[in-house]
Amino acid sequence: MTRTAAVERTLATLRFFWNSPQGPEPDATGYRGVYYHFLDIQTGRRVWQCELSTVDRAFLLAGALTAGIYFDASSGDETEIRTLADALYRRADWQWAQNGGATLTHGWKPESGFLPYRWEGYDEALLLYVLGLGSPTYPLPEYSYAAWTSTYRWEHVCGQEYLHAGPLFIHQLSHIWIDFRGIQDAFMRDKGIDYFENSRRATYAQQQYAIDNPLGFKGYAKNCWGITASEGPGPENLNVDGIDREFFDYVGRGVPFGPDDGTLAPWGVVASLPFAPEIVFATLHYCVHEAKLTVTVRPAHLPARTDRSDPYPASCQRCGSNSAMRR
Repeated sequence: MTRTAAVERTLATLRFFWNSPQGPEPDATGYRGVYYHFLDIQTGRRVWQCELSTVDRAFLLAGALTAGIYFDASSGDETEIRTLADALYRRADWQWAQNGGATLTHGWKPESGFLPYRWEGYDEALLLYVLGLGSPTYPLPEYSYAAWTSTYRWEHVCGQEYLHAGPLFIHQLSHIWIDFRGIQDAFMRDKGIDYFENSRRATYAQQQYAIDNPLGFKGYAKNCWGITASEGPGPENLNVDGIDREFFDYVGRGVPFGPDDGTLAPWGVVASLPFAPEIVFATLHYCVHEAKLTVTVRPAHLPARTDRSDPYPASCQRCGSNSAMRR
């Protein structure tokens, strides 16, 4: 894509979000600078009675601010990108999303108000709280971040001591936008590491879990791992090799406390490359040259490799470990 084409696409996106309907009406696009989780592809308005999503708002704003930094030319279009990115960030009301509490809520619906859930425990909300603290208009108070980190769980599992979160993506997502090397909050200073090192340890924990393979899935090994939130082959219960197995559809699979139904997501391995290249490259070599992660047709299920008897043999090729392959 040329820079000119990228500018046009970015500008169209930012203009849409800035000019889209904002208000408490049930068919708006957003409210108080927060946007609905799902929007109609034609109208750009809310669908499926979904919620205003605080964390998805954070991803949107992080992308907009990144675009504002990247497009640094003095042309009118690139100047407008920077202006709109800043305006979208300034419009987001982080304090409203607290709903009177210390931590941030997951979201809000016009029919019923705020969702009963809050962003607590270590998760992808790291980016959410950082952006909220830095807001030039509606900043989160410092106690909000402290309240969030007070819900952290430091664990010693799979040969690693680290700030635990089960799904691998949690240890990756916020790092897309922020280089956490050398950055410590009070929690990490007390532990003597930073969030980047924490993600490295979480990656090694994933590999060790596959080596230990406590549930006895075929194929799990030193170079075959990657358990995270992903689609899967379920929901279904099957007896595989004399063992009753429960398979899930989309779920936040995690290590070591589960759920684990034998579904591996190779993209989770790829996204671990910045943290532990010494084990990721070997795993990718295995996936490409030994497991041969390919499919002959695109099945209904999306991106994972699952250890189970395959009820759709015409849809999938078999890898060396006799596991079904899906993407």
